[in-house]
Amino acid sequence: MIRKILKWIGIVLGSLIGLVVLTFLVLYLIGSARWSKLHGKYDVPVEAIAIATDQESIERGEHIATINMCQHCHLDNLGGQTAGAPAIVTLSVPNLTSGAGGVGDTNTDEDWVRAIRHGVGHDGRGLVLMPSRVFYYLSDDDLGALIAYLKSLPPVDNEQQGTDLGPIGRVMLALGQLPPEIIPNVTVIDHDAPRPITPEPGVTVEYGKYLATTCTLCHGSNLNGQTVREGPNVYVALNLTRGGEMVGWSEEDFVTTMRTGIRPDGHPLKDFMPWKYFGQMTDDELQAVWLYLQSLPALPQGK
Repeated sequence: MIRKILKWIGIVLGSLIGLVVLTFLVLYLIGSARWSKLHGKYDVPVEAIAIATDQESIERGEHIATINMCQHCHLDNLGGQTAGAPAIVTLSVPNLTSGAGGVGDTNTDEDWVRAIRHGVGHDGRGLVLMPSRVFYYLSDDDLGALIAYLKSLPPVDNEQQGTDLGPIGRVMLALGQLPPEIIPNVTVIDHDAPRPITPEPGVTVEYGKYLATTCTLCHGSNLNGQTVREGPNVYVALNLTRGGEMVGWSEEDFVTTMRTGIRPDGHPLKDFMPWKYFGQMTDDELQAVWLYLQSLPALPQGK
């Protein structure tokens, strides 16, 4: 009797294990097919951008790179990095210099425009983690200056393996459980739309909106905050509208907070807030951003 029971238990367990393996295999194949499509090649139109070579333009480009947080992912020397867990995902943030393993050694001006504005690498594949949906709004002048700066970088040797999904990551993709940053931005940009109108630099609401586009990466499209997941960490990006944390702040409070990382109440900003980049905006730029934030309708904290 006991043997029959054990045999029955063995059959049930074996069937369950087989079912789990089969389910994993099916999801793996579905995820692999989706990954091949997402990480496949894209043919997008590329605008001709004038790339200056003078020192003033290069310095302007360095400023654009800083306030748009390029160093946050590509590191201070812009030599790139590799992160992740191979079973789930290997994330390769490219080396932007002309050193060994760097795209700066092979990128043409057209390749730079395609990567930054459209999220497509020099090999035609969609770039993962590259927030081109934000950089798409960079003006031709600012994009040209940024590229001029990137082309002037000293070489850094850092050869990397490419971005790829591991077996668990492919199953997660099939189940829709991967973070949206894994999906290349090339898939959400309207590449054929007319170029956005760029406002003239100045202390204006319009120019503040242009500068604050990067803020939407964490604070959401309405800038009223949202939950942000970065690896295993989960943060709440705060509400920047008049319905949020900055009620009662003055322009001076805002500028000082961006420069020092200390809020008017004396408490430091959370570690994940990249104020050190935004704090390098000029006074006019920060004042323009403040004007834009103050022009927004009061909204509740986003989810």
